[in-house]
Order: sequence, then C-alpha cells, then structure tokens
Amino acid sequence: MMCFAREIIVPTSSNATRNSSERYRRLMQIFLGAIGALDGTLVHAVVPVDQQTRYRGRGKGECYQNAGWEGITHDSKVLKEVAFNPTSGFPFPPPDKYYLCDAAYTNTRGFMAPYCNTRYWLADFRRNRALTKEERFNHAHAQLRNYIERAYGVLKARFPILKQMAPYPFPVQRDIVIVCVAVHNFIRKYDIEDKLFTTFEQNTMVTPNVGGGGNEGQNIEGIQWGSEAVDYMTTLRDQIPNQLLSNSSR
Repeated sequence: MMCFAREIIVPTSSNATRNSSERYRRLMQIFLGAIGALDGTLVHAVVPVDQQTRYRGRGKGECYQNAGWEGITHDSKVLKEVAFNPTSGFPFPPPDKYYLCDAAYTNTRGFMAPYCNTRYWLADFRRNRALTKEERFNHAHAQLRNYIERAYGVLKARFPILKQMAPYPFPVQRDIVIVCVAVHNFIRKYDIEDKLFTTFEQNTMVTPNVGGGGNEGQNIEGIQWGSEAVDYMTTLRDQIPNQLLSNSSR
C-alpha cells in the first residue's frame, strides 16, 4: 500500500487548470505562476502521556500530528526540514512558478504568501469588501488558496479516523494518514464518481477550521532562500494588486 502511495501522492502538472469556474479561471490569469497551494493540517494522534505536551495543538488538550511531526511544529519548520532533505524528493516549482501559501510561510521564490498585517481570511471579507490594493490581493490569494482548505475538509469527511485516531503505534498512525491521502488522490486523479467531490465542486461544502498547522497567520522566520529570492517574490507580488485593480475598473 505504501508503494501505491508513492505512486499516487505526486505533484500535478505545472500547467494544471482542473477547476473550470469562471472566477477561478479569471484569477489564474492574474496569478499566472501559481501551480497549487501549500499548507499543513492537523490530524488527531494518540501518544503516550509523557509525550503529549509536544503533540498538543492550539492549546485545547487534544494531541495532533502535522505531516508526521508533533502538533506544535510550525508549518514553516516542516517545509524547511523537508525541502533541505535531499532524500525527500520535495517538488520545487520551476523558476517561474510558485505555490500559494499563507502567512506562516516566508514570501520567497517558489512560495507566494499574502501581505502581513492585512485582512486575509475569506470570512474577513463577508461584510466588508476589500479596499486597499493589499486587501484586494489578499482576498484573491485566499480565494485561490481556499481550495486546499476545502480539499482537507473533503479528506477528513471521507476518513473520520483522521479526526479520531485509533491507538496504533505512532509510525502506523503516520502511515494511515499517507494511505488516506493516497486513496483520496486516486479517486480524484481518475475521475471516479464521488459524492464528496461533487459537493466540493458545487462549492456547497463548508469547511471551517479543518485544522491547519499551529500559529497560522504569524509571519515567523521561515525558510531563508536568500535576499535575491525574497526580493524577486516581493516584486512579483506587488505587481498583482495593480492587475486586480485594472481588471475591476474595466
């Protein structure tokens, strides 16, 4: 089964445009380099009492793992460790492409984060529209990146064990997550008729707080790719609000 997982859990094409909604296509014409979204998610874990402090996420007493790491591990640390591990096979995007990330990640080449200290989450815009160009960018960025939040919602709705893990040895718990993701991706990849994905495509599934990594929204120190890489992505990010403003005035 783990061999199957290695075959199925792989990056999609850099030119993938699976979603066909008009809003999605319009945004993708502006975020031309976006090839997907990057985020962590918390999965319930059962660990010995003497280890539980490191696995408690969000201070609610429950224990979680984040991609096999302790629940308190920040998303940016997980990415850093994986990206710099030569055996991980992390799929770095091509030079002109990038992943959409939340503010937990560094805004640098290959990883476009939103503007800090500015409204970002979609719920923040339900009553008050975006006003500044930074808010316009964050709103558009969140609309595209929301697909990974909804995908996690579908995954956890399909496999309730991810919300209430059985007391297997921790390596087995970690492998259960990998297998669940593999089956989830297989259904999606081969267009198997599926009620959960149908609901997802119709945009009717509400997935509030599906359990991303801890400390979301904090721009803590993340991966250091060098000042040139950071400047490159900062310049590219600053160009997009002007395009959004230009399109809305037409």
